[in-house]
Amino acid sequence: MKITLLAVGQKMPDWVSTAYQEYAKRLSSDVKLDLVELPQAVNSKKVDVATSKRKESELILKALPDHVEVIALDERGKPWSTKELSAQLQGWKNNGRDVFLLVGGPDGLDQQCLELASKRWSLSNLTFPHPLVRILVAEQLYRAQSILNNHPYHRA
Repeated sequence: MKITLLAVGQKMPDWVSTAYQEYAKRLSSDVKLDLVELPQAVNSKKVDVATSKRKESELILKALPDHVEVIALDERGKPWSTKELSAQLQGWKNNGRDVFLLVGGPDGLDQQCLELASKRWSLSNLTFPHPLVRILVAEQLYRAQSILNNHPYHRA
């Protein structure tokens, strides 16, 4: 199966790419994690938040193929424990569709993207910088897969 992390924001620091790639490559051959970066809308005093989110949403929607499962990362989403994420991952594998995880820009995802998603996932009640979100998602997917494979990485 293929999971695509579709994230608004480009030109991340090297440490972000290094950490993300480390966890993405640890996933076993039956789960492939790809990152697609989209440009962030220009933020200025002349452009309001709704307009920025709408422009980012247009890019996200263009990048989404048909017949994929869409999961929105959203602060108002449901928080999943690692074991719950593991169950989600098993469900995604079983349904046979590729999964797209959506990460919006600094102001979050536009309503259109949220409505398209089959689920909304909150990583935490804390607010994380966008570069760190990529790493957290990759690491948690690896950890969830380690549970499914009875690998000792997850010890909780």
